[in-house]
Amino acid sequence: MTSPSERRIGLALGGGGARGLAHLHVLEAFDELGVRPAAIAGASIGALMGACYAAGLSGRDLREHTLAQLSNRGQTLAKVMKARVGRISDLFGTGSLNPMLLDAEALIPQFLPPGVPERFEDLAIPFQAIATDFFGRAEVVLRDGPLLPAIAASAAIPGLFKPVLHRGRTLIDGAMTNPLPFDALKGVDAVIAVDVTGGPVMSGPTPPNAFVCMLGAIQIMQSTIVAGKVAQGGPDVLIRPKVDRITLLDFLKVASALRLSADTKDEAKRAIERLLSG
Repeated sequence: MTSPSERRIGLALGGGGARGLAHLHVLEAFDELGVRPAAIAGASIGALMGACYAAGLSGRDLREHTLAQLSNRGQTLAKVMKARVGRISDLFGTGSLNPMLLDAEALIPQFLPPGVPERFEDLAIPFQAIATDFFGRAEVVLRDGPLLPAIAASAAIPGLFKPVLHRGRTLIDGAMTNPLPFDALKGVDAVIAVDVTGGPVMSGPTPPNAFVCMLGAIQIMQSTIVAGKVAQGGPDVLIRPKVDRITLLDFLKVASALRLSADTKDEAKRAIERLLSG
């Protein structure tokens, strides 16, 4: 029988764009208690954060790296522009491509911290990234082989990033099918899941434009999926950081996002201690 101190805790980090910056508080909570997750599963921004943490970086290291990367607006936007694909003329060509579509496989390496390996097999903690097979219309769990295409696929928000071609499949954002992959964690004693899809927000003075409406609709869909999954049998602990005031693409508001969700760290610590005590 497993003693409380030996309990294996799995960590599921959900999708939610910039709202996923709140995941940093949970990672720091594990570090400050001297506890390591036995396994990590992530979708979208959760896959990016989860992969970095699984590589052996501390939560504090990730916080400092994230703040350094996103606090300079000019440098951040320059990196985004480097990852742009398509031209204005593509709007009127075959397939009507989005001229501001981004290549996740080109963008993500510009923001990854040093020390993240090229392959799943070289990670310090077992990790799996959730993606979605666009043509197969099904969830895909990636847990071996090249790490970058898996992270990129998991974070490829439709309409913002071009799909990722990986292992013969056309993959898009994992949050389209499983925004909070607590059910992907097997062989652990308990699971903590961090839901950053957010809740209802106050209506604005004007209707949202087409782009904002598209992104908002994605978040509504993800929240609905999570609610359905939790209703059928949720994780042992469900943490929902205060992220309602952060939008999907508010990455330049990193300091504000971390401040608004600061209570998450203490909540995560209490949850970890409760699970370890049996």
